[in-house]
Amino acid sequence: MSRITDEQRAMLKAKLEAQDHHIRESWVRAMEARLVRDELEKCQKSEGVNSYENCRWLAEKYAAMLKTHKVQGYKIIDV
Repeated sequence: MSRITDEQRAMLKAKLEAQDHHIRESWVRAMEARLVRDELEKCQKSEGVNSYENCRWLAEKYAAMLKTHKVQGYKIIDV
């Protein structure tokens, strides 16, 4: 029967904390994108016909965020 040493336990704990941190940050970025989307919808509703011109900066910001602010899992493949 093998026992886990203190060093292995510390490494495992650090790895789990890193995973939690990565996933938490990923969700924060996704929620930021959702907030921008909600603001864009409000802007489009309030501006009406002029929304293409007046809300353009929000649309561009949201489009850029869609590329980088996705929820990403945490998977490390050791090669």
